[in-house]
Amino acid sequence: MINTGKLAGRTLFITGASRGIGKAIALRAAQDGANVVIAAKTAEPHPKLPGTIYTAAKEIEAAGGKALPCVVDVRDEGAVRTAVQNAVAKFGGIDILINNASAISLTPTEQTDMKRYDLMHSINTRGTFLVSKECIPYLRKSNHAHILNISPPLNMAPHWFSNHVAYTMAKYGMSMCVLGMAKEFEGVPIAVNALWPRTAIHTAAMEMLTGKESDQYSRKPEIMADAAYAILSKEPRLQTGKFLIDDEVLKAEGITDMRQYACVPENADKLMPDFFLDVEPEKLIEFAAEGSHAASLKKPAAAQQGQGGQIEGLFLKIESLLSEEIVKKTGAVYEFKVKGNEAGTWFADLKSGTGKVGKGSPPVTADAVLTMDSKHFFDMFTGKLKPASAFMTGKLKISGDLQKAMKLEKLMGSLKSKL
Repeated sequence: MINTGKLAGRTLFITGASRGIGKAIALRAAQDGANVVIAAKTAEPHPKLPGTIYTAAKEIEAAGGKALPCVVDVRDEGAVRTAVQNAVAKFGGIDILINNASAISLTPTEQTDMKRYDLMHSINTRGTFLVSKECIPYLRKSNHAHILNISPPLNMAPHWFSNHVAYTMAKYGMSMCVLGMAKEFEGVPIAVNALWPRTAIHTAAMEMLTGKESDQYSRKPEIMADAAYAILSKEPRLQTGKFLIDDEVLKAEGITDMRQYACVPENADKLMPDFFLDVEPEKLIEFAAEGSHAASLKKPAAAQQGQGGQIEGLFLKIESLLSEEIVKKTGAVYEFKVKGNEAGTWFADLKSGTGKVGKGSPPVTADAVLTMDSKHFFDMFTGKLKPASAFMTGKLKISGDLQKAMKLEKLMGSLKSKL
């Protein structure tokens, strides 16, 4: 997308802009010569995530914009108000607010501690409401006033709630701000819209959550940045109260080649759908499985006769392929509760030596417990079903350390061609 210059001299207040989607949007606006307020918590480098508000500011200025880095925890009313006042003092006002800051925990009800619940609701729902409230007096004075929340369409399909109801409620709180504020301020006018990605977006935070392999089936943050730029370049009266999807926005602008946004262009047609879209769980599984090691790798049940079935045969094969390298990369103990036709409990100790698998509970407390039907379990280890897709659609239940559970992707990646 070619810059039009329509954001030149405009002031954007972006929460969570030190990295990821927020920073990508900031850099896109900076190419027009926009002023960008980087409102985020990261003043000191994070041990696992790159970037601070100060490094982001340097990139924004190098791209042609002006930057104001502000240390802001969106849960802190005083910090938000001070940052807004500093932005107005430096740039003369605020034209655009992007509520991007968000917290995520994809845990079922019993595994969601209240500290994590409060964090998600305080950042996602309350933070979005608070920052909007503080910016609105200045947005009223702008002749190009926009609020854009990075939040999903309000999809009431039960499967989007059942696996992580706390996160869904917190994220939908951001979307309800769009629904209400768009109507409340349509006469000002302040355009209030939501933008959400069609597919998973690869960021440092996503990589930390799901592993390095997540880029294989994701798009770059730039697709969200280009879509946001298209939305924010329009006159506020033209569009408000909309729940927009990134590639639909770009297609409306005449951009039809989405391969440019895929992290791995060869996988451009096999991308993981994001949460909350109007897609049935079965369709998500089908989509995620396209082009992967599908039915050709699935061993027929007859081949497993005399070996105790597919699952037992699978674990015997896994054990023969374990190595110190796999153990070093994984560093975790897993318990697998297999349901269905081949019900049973299995374990994999990938923390010491060359690793060990076996039937029954692990000899030490598992870092993560994975519960799954035997059919889906076999499909997951043979490459037909991606773990992230299985988890997202409720086929896979995880308790314990989610990050260590997702490290199993590395094990599967090294084994699936041999199983």
